[in-house]
Amino acid sequence: MKDRFIPVSAPTLAGNEKRYVMDCLDTNWISARGKYVDRFEEEFAKFCGVKHGIACTNGTVALHLALLALGVGPGDEVIVPTLTYVATANAVRYCGATPVLVDCEPETWNMDPGLIESRITPRTKAIIVVHLYGHPVDMDAVMSLAGRHRLFVVEDAAEAHGALYRGRMVGSIGHISTFSFFGNKVISTGEGGMLTTNDQELARIVRLLKEQGMDPKRRYWHPVVGYNYRMTNITAAIGLGQVEMIDWHIQRRIEIARWYQENLRAVRGLSWQVEKPDTRHVFQFFTVVLNGEVARTREEVIAHLLSRRIEGRPVVYPVHALPPYSDRVRGQSFPVADRIASRGINLPTFASLERADVDYVSECLCECLAPALTA
Repeated sequence: MKDRFIPVSAPTLAGNEKRYVMDCLDTNWISARGKYVDRFEEEFAKFCGVKHGIACTNGTVALHLALLALGVGPGDEVIVPTLTYVATANAVRYCGATPVLVDCEPETWNMDPGLIESRITPRTKAIIVVHLYGHPVDMDAVMSLAGRHRLFVVEDAAEAHGALYRGRMVGSIGHISTFSFFGNKVISTGEGGMLTTNDQELARIVRLLKEQGMDPKRRYWHPVVGYNYRMTNITAAIGLGQVEMIDWHIQRRIEIARWYQENLRAVRGLSWQVEKPDTRHVFQFFTVVLNGEVARTREEVIAHLLSRRIEGRPVVYPVHALPPYSDRVRGQSFPVADRIASRGINLPTFASLERADVDYVSECLCECLAPALTA
């Protein structure tokens, strides 16, 4: 048995994070003002290849701000993949709008562009795409469809920092994009979020709303109702240390995924996301799906891994299965999302894992599956 517990994810603080945080403490700049907020925004926007980066409290807040900036409100509909963390749909509801759910592609697990058009109505205002677990959505198809129907596109890139679609960075393709820096993301600040856009007016609205609606040219004058969605200088200090090493973080995750693929390629009963040509998958998680020939449940496999001091995490429940949303999809089916959600397991994936760790996880997974494979 492994002498230490291997979690499914852990932040890796291998750069200037501590030095920058100590500078915040030494200078007493610890709240939402300070040089690190500006520097983090600038460096992240530069990395994404966009004009504007706006830091905020977390990824869910980023989604809320993006939709508000686009004018989404009561009576509107927003198309959302059902296989996503619930925050994507919740942000639509925060605006008083209705999320309209779409099933996913069998290979990438991202929202299927071929299913979107049938869900568009006169009330549809936007499409939120989610680059699930770090694999880019087919953005050309989505942007073409959105253009024909005059819809906004929001990229939820919470899990996909640095993913590439046909040479373009995710977060630079839609009208506005959102990122999360939660502890299990490619880079992390513990909690934290970012919006990116090339649209100056959208950036202006987002900055106004996240600062309690205060006029930037007239202190304590609030022409609109806003929100306190600001990132602290300490959080941004960690973020700057992380973004300075983001290429290293990405390459480590890609390397770890390749190790898993080498170890598990010959194992019957497993599949994982197909990496499409002209994309770069950044692997927030390396996730496997138990195929029908495996005669064990996902929960039994996770329990076996835990008995070997390994954390495996289930793929999220699809939004259509959750009580706040299930009553809105009666009579609809989402077979791909249901299969992946019920049989998918996120394996440990983070930058400080070593080859021996990945080999051990793979060995324990194979140990569990071998007697459970049907003839």
